[in-house]
Amino acid sequence: MKILKKFLQYYRPYRFLFYADMFCALIVSLVDLAFPLILDYLSKNVFIKDKTVILNSILYVGIALLALYVLKYFCQYFIASWGHIMGARMENNMRRDLFYHLQRMSFSYYDENNTGQMMSILVSDLFDISELAHHGPENVFISAVKIIGSFAVLMFINFRMTLILLAVTVIMVVFSFYENKKMQRIFFDNRKKMGNINSSVQDSLLGIRVVKSFANEGIERKKFDKNNNAYRISREKSYKVMGKFIAGNTFFEGLLYVVILVSGAFFIADGSLKIPDLAVYALYINIFINPIDILINFAEQFQKGFAGFKRFMSILSVEPEIVDKKDAVTLENVRGDIEYRNVSFSYNSEKQVLKNINLKIEAGKKIAFVGPSGGGKTTICSLLPRFYDVSSGSVMIDGKDVKDVTLESLRNSIGIVQQDVYLFSGTLKENIGYGKPEASDEKIIRAAKEANIHDYIMSLDNGYDTYVGERGVRLSGGQKQRISIARVFLENPPILILDEATSALDNESENFIQKSLEKLAKNRTTIVIAHRLSTIRNADEIIVIDDEGIKERGSHSELLKKGGLYAYYYNMQFEGLDVRE
Repeated sequence: MKILKKFLQYYRPYRFLFYADMFCALIVSLVDLAFPLILDYLSKNVFIKDKTVILNSILYVGIALLALYVLKYFCQYFIASWGHIMGARMENNMRRDLFYHLQRMSFSYYDENNTGQMMSILVSDLFDISELAHHGPENVFISAVKIIGSFAVLMFINFRMTLILLAVTVIMVVFSFYENKKMQRIFFDNRKKMGNINSSVQDSLLGIRVVKSFANEGIERKKFDKNNNAYRISREKSYKVMGKFIAGNTFFEGLLYVVILVSGAFFIADGSLKIPDLAVYALYINIFINPIDILINFAEQFQKGFAGFKRFMSILSVEPEIVDKKDAVTLENVRGDIEYRNVSFSYNSEKQVLKNINLKIEAGKKIAFVGPSGGGKTTICSLLPRFYDVSSGSVMIDGKDVKDVTLESLRNSIGIVQQDVYLFSGTLKENIGYGKPEASDEKIIRAAKEANIHDYIMSLDNGYDTYVGERGVRLSGGQKQRISIARVFLENPPILILDEATSALDNESENFIQKSLEKLAKNRTTIVIAHRLSTIRNADEIIVIDDEGIKERGSHSELLKKGGLYAYYYNMQFEGLDVRE
C-alpha cells in the first residue's frame, strides 16, 4: 500500500488528464456495451414489424450508432495520445526525482552501490513504469466497466446460467492471482539481471583503454556473457511462467464457452431460455471475455512496471547520510582556521580509520600530510567538506562545526585538486568554468593563465571551444591537471586541498604544475597530501600519519633532524642526495 500510495502521488499534477482519460475510457466501454443491447431491442421490437417501419427506424438507429462511434473515435484518440503524454510526463517527473535524489546521496552510498544498476532504473525501468502509469488505470477501468456491465446484462438474461459462468470466472481469478505472484518475483529478478548487464558494459567501455592495453577483450567478453546469459535464463523463466499464465487463462476462456453452450442447451430444453436470448448472451460473453484478455495481456506490463517501481522506490527510500541541519547557517567571510577535535572515523562498522585526531591549522598556513597508504590522510581531508561525517568529535572552520553550516557554502569555501582529474564531456571552457558556470570568458581565461594552460589552449584549432572527449581523453595527464587547477583558480576558495595532485605526473609536468600549485596556494589555508616529499619541503608544518594516528609533526628540517619516520621516508626517496637542509 505504501508503494501504491507513492505511485498515485505522481498522478496529482495531471489530475485533469487522468480524469479526462478515465471519462473517455468510460465512453468507449459504454459504446461497446450498447451495441448488443441495441441489437437485442431491434430484433425484439423492430425487425418483427413491416418493411416500412424497419426502413424508417433503421435510418435513425444507423445515424445514432454512427454518432456513437464518432464519439468513440475521439475518446480513443484522447486515450492513445494524451493518455500516453500523461505517462511520459509522469516518467519525466520520476526520472527527475531519482536523479535529484542520487545527487544528494553521500559518498558512502556510491561506495556500496553500482552506477550501472542506477542507470538501468533511470532508463529502462522508468519507461516500463510510465507505460504502467498510462495503461494501468485505463485498462483496469475499461475492463471493470465491461465486466460489470456485461455481467449485469447476463444476469438479467439468465440468472442460473450466469452463476455457472461466475463459478468458472472465480476459479480463473484464483489461478491468475497465484501465477501473478510468481511473475512478480521473476520480473523483479529480470530487472536486477538487466542492471548487471548495464554495469558490465559500463565498466568495460569506460575502461576500454586498460582492457586493450592488457589484451583482455576475452576476459571482458566472458564477464559480459556471464551476465548476459544470467539475464537470458531469468527471461526464459519469466516466459515459462507467462506461458502457463496465458495458456491457463485461455483454457478457462474456452471453458466459459463450453459451459455456456452446454448449460444453454439444457435451459433451452426446459424452456427457461429462448434461442434469440442465447444469441445475445453469446455476444455479451465476448464483451465479458474481451476485458479478461486485456487484463491477461496487461499482466506482463504490470509486473514489469511494478518491479521497476519497487526498484525505483528502493532508492528513493534511502535517506542521504549527509544533509543540512534545519538551522544550518551559511559559512561566510571564511578566514581558513581549521581544527579537528577528538576526531574518530570508521567506514560503516569496519575497523576505525581515525582515532582521536586533534589538529589545528592556522589560516593561511600550508600543512602537509605524509605517510603510508591507508593511514587516513585522504580520510582526514574528506571530513573537512563533509564527504563523510565523523563518527565522533568535530571538525571546525573558523570556530564553526562543519555540521552546523550549509553544505553548499561549506564546499564553495574549499577547493580540491585531486590526482584523478575528472573532466566532463564538453568544451575546455565549460570544464574550467564548471565551478562557476556564470563566470565570464575573461575570468575563465585569467584562471587558465594562472594555471599555465592558456597558451596550450590557444594553440588548439578551436581554442577554449575545443571538445575534450569523454573524461578528457584527448588531453594528457598534466594538461588535465592544469584544467583542474584552473577550475580552483576561478572558484577562488579560501581553503585548498591538494590530494596527491602531482604523484601521477612525469618530472617535467610535475615541476610545471608545482609552480601553478604554489601560486594557487598563496594566501590560502592549504592541506597537501603528498607521496613525493620534494613537493612539501616548504610546508609550514608536515604531519606524519600512519594507521595508529599522528606519529610526527614539524617542519621539514625539524623532522629530518629528529631522524624518525619522516626522515626514513625522505632518505628512501632521495638516497644519495644532500638532505642537510
